[in-house]
Amino acid sequence: MALTHNVWAFVFGIMGNIISFIVFLAPVPTFIRIVKKKSTEGFQSLPYLSAIFSAMLWIYYAMQKDGSGFLLITINAVGCVIETIYIVLFVTYANKKTRISTLKVLGLLNFLGFAVIVLVCELLTKGSTREKVLGGICVGFSVSVFAAPLSIMRVVVRTRSVEFMPFSLSLFLTLSAVTWLFYGLAIKDFYVALPNVLGAFLGAVQMILYIIFKYYKTPVAQKTDKSKAVASEYSIDIAKLTTITPGPISDSTVHQAPAVHNVLETQIQVTEVKSQNMNDGEDQTSKDVQNQNQV
Repeated sequence: MALTHNVWAFVFGIMGNIISFIVFLAPVPTFIRIVKKKSTEGFQSLPYLSAIFSAMLWIYYAMQKDGSGFLLITINAVGCVIETIYIVLFVTYANKKTRISTLKVLGLLNFLGFAVIVLVCELLTKGSTREKVLGGICVGFSVSVFAAPLSIMRVVVRTRSVEFMPFSLSLFLTLSAVTWLFYGLAIKDFYVALPNVLGAFLGAVQMILYIIFKYYKTPVAQKTDKSKAVASEYSIDIAKLTTITPGPISDSTVHQAPAVHNVLETQIQVTEVKSQNMNDGEDQTSKDVQNQNQV
């Protein structure tokens, strides 16, 4: 193989295979959840359909090269197998509407689309021209795949939350892009190196955003907790003061106490008047009885 004569290409190719394999396994927790719940919930199938289409394109492109594309074929073949398993599981547990839409995209993109590309390249191009045409198609599709995280980055900036952008995935995507960039430079393949420049850049931006917004919320949360604690202590102190201190604390305290006091005094006065009237009535009755007896 021509690749064995280029030590750096071989080293970066092996590293790229290992890191890309880890990236291919990243959705495993998602599919474990899908299998356990027997539902795809709100997950989408497009990332897996796009991944298998990209792997098929790179395999076809690498087959046009004289031995230097061997390591591209190995990892993308593994990727095709893994992504096929994901798609089978997704279709199995998806509802009817999602299953039909997934199968439609699979037929149009991965079968019809790929078949058209192969027929056009085989019938209308030859040799180096075919390699250039395929390389351009691979670059175009890879750029669109690498640009997909822009929507996630926009969500992170808007919500100031990194919940949907795990740092580990961003890290491995960046490492994968950097490794394949050096691999492309080592074999002097512009079509392999170019899209990975964008991939490495966007991956680095994702990690920077993660660091910024991961530690952006922590001080704010701590400040909020402190404010709540201080407010709670203040409320307790006010309650104690209201209970213990005889002096006025607020307008409501000033007006409530006299009101209760006045009511109690009024009730006492009314009771005293009533008892006095009753005593007067009893005295008057006893006097009348005495007068009658005397008569």
